[in-house]
Amino acid sequence: MRLDKIFSETGLLSRSQCSRAAKAGLITVDGAVVRDTSTHVDPDKNVIEYKGERVVYGKYVYIMMNKPEGYVCSNDEPGEHVVFELLDERLSRLDLFTVGRLDKATVGLILITNDGASAHTALSPKHHVEKIYEFTLADPISKDDVSRLEEGAKLADGYVTMPCRIEMKSETEGVIHLREGKYHQIRRMFASAGNKVTYLKRTDFGAISLDPSLSAGEWRCLTPDEIKSFTCVRQSEKNGKKTNGTA
Repeated sequence: MRLDKIFSETGLLSRSQCSRAAKAGLITVDGAVVRDTSTHVDPDKNVIEYKGERVVYGKYVYIMMNKPEGYVCSNDEPGEHVVFELLDERLSRLDLFTVGRLDKATVGLILITNDGASAHTALSPKHHVEKIYEFTLADPISKDDVSRLEEGAKLADGYVTMPCRIEMKSETEGVIHLREGKYHQIRRMFASAGNKVTYLKRTDFGAISLDPSLSAGEWRCLTPDEIKSFTCVRQSEKNGKKTNGTA
């Protein structure tokens, strides 16, 4: 398989980006710098590295994106901008989906993949994978209200949320740690305390943190360690082992 095809199909680099990276000496095969991206290699036998990091070629794609405001986490939403528009054309033709959803106004970390089994496991309530969000409120919130929300908020529909952890940075700004993800949950939680969320950004999903080098709308493939952390719950289930609840 051509080297540039491997990079484009994994989503790590487009063919043009791969060509530039190769000319800059950033790509090696079995330790030797390769500057011709038409070179044929066997991803199962040859060790391909980009900037010293091994490139893993497989049937699954794992992407981290810094979702911008105004985009929806949907494959088809007439009249709306969808996050898949921000991917390379080749990737946009794959059977990709987001792992859970962020609403149109929420920004930050989303994971995109075609690994349905791992995504299902990561979102399963029994695994309680922690998600972390930064938030800003319209009005100051009292310590008593924060404590009540941490213990479990009763939403307008009567649902009581699981306990969470909230770290206030000021009277209106803070960080919330959740282990569930109901529809518009954080906004509804603070609404139950008579407040309104004016800014919401997800920074972490399990053991995966948003890459600070990604500007709004930018993305990259997960590193091998990040992929391992995302798929470890499913692998533990297959092996019949207990998990610690993190992806």
